[in-house]
Amino acid sequence: MRLQFLKIFPVSILLIALAIGAGVGAWLWFDDWIDTAPLPEIELATSPEILDREGRLLRAFAVADGRWRLPVTLDAVDPRYLARLQAIEDRRFRDHAGVDPLALVRAAWQWLRHGRIVSGGSTITMQLARLLDGRSTRDLAGKLHQMRLALALERRLDKDSILSAYLNLTPQGGNLEGVRAGALAWFGHEPHRLTAAESALLIALPQAPEARRPDRDPETLRRAREAILQRLHAAGLIDAIELAGALREPVPSARRPFPMLAAHLAWRQHRAHPERPVQRLTLDARLQERLETLAAERARALGERVSLAILVADHTTGEVWASVGSPDPLDEARRGHVDMTRAIRSPGSTLKPLIYGLAFEDGIAHPESLIEDRPTGFAGYAPTNFDREFQGTVSVRRALQASLNIPAVKLLDAVGPARLVARLRRAGVEPALPELSAPGLAIGLGGVGVTLTDLVRLYAAIARGGSRVVLRESLERDATGLDPAHTPRTQTARPVLDARAAWLVGSILAGVPAPDRATAERIAFKTGTSYGYRDAWAIGFDGRWVVGVWTGRADGAPVPGLAGIDAAAPVLIDVFAQLGPRVPLHAPPPGLHMTSNANLPASLRRVPNSGRSTASGSGLEIAYPPPAARIELGLGSAKAAPLVLKVRGGTPPFTWFADGAPIGQEPFSRTSRWTPSGPGYVTLVVVDGQGASARTRVRLD
Repeated sequence: MRLQFLKIFPVSILLIALAIGAGVGAWLWFDDWIDTAPLPEIELATSPEILDREGRLLRAFAVADGRWRLPVTLDAVDPRYLARLQAIEDRRFRDHAGVDPLALVRAAWQWLRHGRIVSGGSTITMQLARLLDGRSTRDLAGKLHQMRLALALERRLDKDSILSAYLNLTPQGGNLEGVRAGALAWFGHEPHRLTAAESALLIALPQAPEARRPDRDPETLRRAREAILQRLHAAGLIDAIELAGALREPVPSARRPFPMLAAHLAWRQHRAHPERPVQRLTLDARLQERLETLAAERARALGERVSLAILVADHTTGEVWASVGSPDPLDEARRGHVDMTRAIRSPGSTLKPLIYGLAFEDGIAHPESLIEDRPTGFAGYAPTNFDREFQGTVSVRRALQASLNIPAVKLLDAVGPARLVARLRRAGVEPALPELSAPGLAIGLGGVGVTLTDLVRLYAAIARGGSRVVLRESLERDATGLDPAHTPRTQTARPVLDARAAWLVGSILAGVPAPDRATAERIAFKTGTSYGYRDAWAIGFDGRWVVGVWTGRADGAPVPGLAGIDAAAPVLIDVFAQLGPRVPLHAPPPGLHMTSNANLPASLRRVPNSGRSTASGSGLEIAYPPPAARIELGLGSAKAAPLVLKVRGGTPPFTWFADGAPIGQEPFSRTSRWTPSGPGYVTLVVVDGQGASARTRVRLD
């Protein structure tokens, strides 16, 4: 017996060893089979997104194959949906290694018992493998391949990464992929908060995305949703009250459009940087949506083919907060595809504030100076007022507030059209002038091409004390790696206007009567109407915001009766109402003193017919400094020298002014000295005892 046992024992040991070896070998082969599984691309391209300053979606674009695959992270999805999804699709998702043996056994038993598939054995990881691979899993070979990929995925990704990838790829009907695209298309909102009915629908739809599409067969989807709701109730994830409410909730029957706010600006940014999956703009989505609604309402009231554009910027930072290029980008009757914030149009009277500002800067005029509004010719150019009437002698303040044409052209004749164009360019405006022609006086009344964005730049500079404002639309770092949110506020040391001149212009515009007796609440604004009623403008600002409104036909056709004060100004007032309480206008700069006409120097009490002459009176001249001189005084250093001022001719006493502010009086001497506060251009005016005056403009360094 013992001998027989000894004979058998080595054989048993050998068989056991062989079995163990075979098992180890099989396991090593299986392990290698999993490790060498060729995984498909896991991170598929997602729809490029344009976001607002708070990260809210403005607009998305389909990926190259035409699918909407909007990226989403776990923390952006309702956690109750995630729990319900796992309860229905994969209860042991957090415990298995990619394949759930218990689920497979259950599915096989139910298939044998009922002769049909009652429940699938696929885990969330297996479903992700099928979505990534695209191979059919209806046969045994396909199912084994799916299991192999699932096991391989679990080895290379953690559970959260697998779940996140699944949420981004799960089919939602048609060309929709991912739970975020499904929520936006079928419910009209992001998936960060979902009702029980919405959660059940987003679970049921991917199980048969084409058969259950809401826009094709909502009844089939309703039955599938109801079955899932009953299972969620049975699992204790929703109570009876929530179940009853969810069953009554209607199933969507049509696909909602994705957000398309700031369509023109978003498209322009995407086209400029197509490689960026996400771009964040300075816009505020909520303000943008309200203003797009306002633009659509007002455009409908103005006419069938009338378009309307709105631009809102914070002139203290240069950031654009809203950009409405048209009432509806898809409205072909209004040519909605044209971005009217960038279209070149005639500005009408909206350049007049800069003309007056230059006149104030040069000492040609003061707000309380008197000026003639009478029929006047300028070398063959004979402008008239909008209402074909003339008001005679008026103050400069009144002339600008009433937008009188003759006074504006007189002042432009004095400061020079070329200088107006130069200051426009200094503000960042690129005026479109006729080729090979010098700027003429007509540009002051709209004979030049500008855009709504240009005018917002110009008025932003006036609002910020004459400093140039660089408008910014994106919060992304530029090609140099600089953060645009921290770029210098002023990109050039050369101001658009002197600070005192800019403040005087703003104070005058703040007194312009609001349309329809509405309260403008200290908004400084100017309207404009181009020749032939083709363009109506309203541009305004307070202590923070600058707003531009344009309306007209995008094709340039006239709209009879379309005027800035009636069509654009009411929209401007409504836009400011959307911005909240008014921000007070800035206080006047130091050294600026307001006075009446009677207390002005004699040379400023009345604007002469032409301001281009350098002297007036009998022989009064500024002997030094000469016109257009650049004088080095060492300004900015501790040893700055005073500027010597010399006068020739005229009758004492002599009173000197720098940019309109008195700087000294010499009872008898024809020489004076003045120490400027800093470098820059300055207009010097001398007035003698008979009221005669002379002026010159120089650069001091």
